[in-house]
Amino acid sequence: MSGSGEKPVVNELGQEIGFPVPGWTARPRPPRAPLDGRFVRIEMLDAERHAADLYAANAQDRDGRIWTYLPYGPYDNEKTYRDWVAAMAKSEDPLFHAIIDKATGKASGVASYLRIEPAVGVIEVGHINYAPALQRTAAATEAMYLLMKRVFDELGYRRYEWKCDALNGPSQAAAGRLGFIYEGTFWQATIYKGRNRDTAWYSIIDKDWPKIRAVYEAWLAPENFDAAGQARQRLSFMMESALA
Repeated sequence: MSGSGEKPVVNELGQEIGFPVPGWTARPRPPRAPLDGRFVRIEMLDAERHAADLYAANAQDRDGRIWTYLPYGPYDNEKTYRDWVAAMAKSEDPLFHAIIDKATGKASGVASYLRIEPAVGVIEVGHINYAPALQRTAAATEAMYLLMKRVFDELGYRRYEWKCDALNGPSQAAAGRLGFIYEGTFWQATIYKGRNRDTAWYSIIDKDWPKIRAVYEAWLAPENFDAAGQARQRLSFMMESALA
């Protein structure tokens, strides 16, 4: 599937060999500037500013489920977790962000850009870890929208990827709800925590982004929320209709 709308290039044998990408230049790497929304503020991960709040928020996950499909964690104490945060904060790829819930002013989730390929305009979102208080909230959805908007509107990337363990049902459901299209499964893609991982691949490409952005903007609009703060329309239904 191509995203350009252009006719494919045909070689001297009459074979289609790909559509042209005229005027393409390498994209910038993601900046470290914060992102501000109505529900969340996204900042570069920092141990001094975020580790204590994140550790406390993650501690509400009593059975450790949020760590099941991550290659690290859980952490037995705040110091160990703070050391991990400090190490990740130095990384350029993955590039870790802290998600600050504006209702509390505290960090309650992390997400990163990774496998950043400016030359071809491809970037992945991953290492997503939402504490229980952030899960299934408008803030959680807005965080994904803001990161996505930066990739397409600010930086001009062509492709945004989501990958997860093929056994991770909640992550696969989230990918679809957020507008990602399933592309296939890479069998025995890796090993982590002593077990196999088959990796399910999803993506959003630039030609679909305007429709997806419009859905997010409609869903996040104040009029879509009732007095109790509950969304009147389901994002999954709106996204499915827009991409049909």
